[in-house]
Amino acid sequence: MNTGFSPFPWLALLLLAAVLFGTLRSRRRLRRIPVLTARSPAQAGEQADREAGPRDFAWLTVAGVTVDKELEHSAVEFATAQGLLVLDLVPGDMAVEPLLDLLHEFDPIAFRTDPVARGRGAEHALLVHTDVLRRADVAPARDLTRAELADVTARLKRYAARSTGHAIAPGLRGNPPDARAYKALTAARGGSPVGSLGGLLGETAAFAGAGYGTPFWGLLAFAAWWVQPYAVVAGSAPVRPRDAAVSTLGRPFLAAVRWLRAAAGPAAPARWTPAEDAARRSAYAAELADGTDRFFEPRATACPWCGSDRLRVRLRTKDRLQGKPGRFVLDRCRGCGHTFQNPRLSLDGLSFYYRDFYDGVGADGAESMFAGMTRHYRNRARLVRRHAEPARWLDVGTGHAHMCLVGKSELPDTAFDGLDLGAGVEEAARRGWIDHAYVGQFPDHADSLAGRYDVVSMHHYLEHTRDPGAELDAAAKVVTPGGHLLIEVPDPQCWYARLLHRRWHPWFQPQHQHFVPLGNLTQALTARGFTVAEVERGPAHQGQLFMAAATATLAAVAPDPRQPWAVPRFAPARRVWRGAAAAVFVPVFAAAALLDLLGSAAARTLGPAGGSDAYRVLARKEPG
Repeated sequence: MNTGFSPFPWLALLLLAAVLFGTLRSRRRLRRIPVLTARSPAQAGEQADREAGPRDFAWLTVAGVTVDKELEHSAVEFATAQGLLVLDLVPGDMAVEPLLDLLHEFDPIAFRTDPVARGRGAEHALLVHTDVLRRADVAPARDLTRAELADVTARLKRYAARSTGHAIAPGLRGNPPDARAYKALTAARGGSPVGSLGGLLGETAAFAGAGYGTPFWGLLAFAAWWVQPYAVVAGSAPVRPRDAAVSTLGRPFLAAVRWLRAAAGPAAPARWTPAEDAARRSAYAAELADGTDRFFEPRATACPWCGSDRLRVRLRTKDRLQGKPGRFVLDRCRGCGHTFQNPRLSLDGLSFYYRDFYDGVGADGAESMFAGMTRHYRNRARLVRRHAEPARWLDVGTGHAHMCLVGKSELPDTAFDGLDLGAGVEEAARRGWIDHAYVGQFPDHADSLAGRYDVVSMHHYLEHTRDPGAELDAAAKVVTPGGHLLIEVPDPQCWYARLLHRRWHPWFQPQHQHFVPLGNLTQALTARGFTVAEVERGPAHQGQLFMAAATATLAAVAPDPRQPWAVPRFAPARRVWRGAAAAVFVPVFAAAALLDLLGSAAARTLGPAGGSDAYRVLARKEPG
């Protein structure tokens, strides 16, 4: 008799539970979306003209969608009453599968409370205040594709971070889904068609495995998925899809046809034109023609923190972030424990390796990365709030100022300013995420900003700098007596750094140049007149370490040939290889996600014992 353990019954039950949970969640989300109340122009026109009026708003719609005067007045009245500058309309008869996609990604309640949430809508009609259009440099349009409207929705949400909302428009007629536009639409939403295909294959394999091991429960899970569209919209749903019955009955077959057409359809439009792509490739080829030696300074023989010459190599690695050419070495000082890049990047090297990471080719990825850290932003602001109620806060290395935007939710009476090298900080000011933008090196601004801020923060900034001591000196000048300095950096002493070795994501080579142990930092703060008020480890844990390691491994096995610094030989074959590798890595990513989930839970208790990949220090500047 076979008494061995079989995972199939558990797999089938987990699938069934996941489908039921997803169905109930989608039903709840659908019923939380407000519904426009239809009013005639005669009823609504006078009030709309008096308050905001259609003249203060403009429309962005996809081809084939018509907004009549009655709906226009209702939408303007609703937006004005709710304080919305951007209003996405969900058609009252929206097709089932696009509706399910929307409800899977979009929670009406969470969306309004998370100012950095990615803009997501039904991609039919968008009502936008003219001031938002002006600041975002977007023109009204009536004949967009769904992919174009998805892209502009994400952009406009950044300029109306707390004043973007959704409403169901019963009188708005929706367009049928177009499988041929799937790739472009997925890319516009910030996803990857290859990743979505890998997810579909993984889901299909899971259903097949559950059905093979436990036919009854496997078929029950599949049946629950089959009738999910009808289950979501059944009853008193505010959206009544015209295709509900047909899409439900034919869901398995229609899904297969849709995916086959999407796979064979035209590729998603490239972010860059062929001429722009060629120019970028040519520029990178010219920079690399003489090798990478000029990107590095001479190797240091002493620790930049304590001056000791007792150095040893801790790590040799390559660029696992972008895959650009070059090899990098991190040395560790045996005297004080400081780890630093040696040889460090030259100014030319910094320019080369930072390019197209936070802007250009990598702009969308960087925006998504920072937008996914809301919990960390809130924890940082709450740490400060436990000790002070600052009037002015300067965030150094702010990027696009995501931290400042979310921090405002916790400290509404605080004025947030930002400082950074790139144009992103000026963009943050245009979005309204900060009150004032400073561009340049922090030490260069220190004298003019002396004593002006109650809080100065450096979140994952100090490790990027060439001279951490000079940055701390600048902070000591800028923080007012009795004010606070908040610093968060990777923890080189955590056990993840040893476990994952070269693939520990916070090594972040070649951008991170210094890794400061907690003891060294507290001594440096004390020497500059600060007293440590609180240290956090578990709450500072960034997480996603195993997922980042898996992503780095995939990039090493199958580099992305679309990058302008990549060698374009046999590019079609390389793209096929990358797609195949991504599909094979689906179970690896699933395992990594589970490990990260367990690691994040453990960090809350094991953080002080090295279970957190970062630490956070709040220090008070003593008067006198």
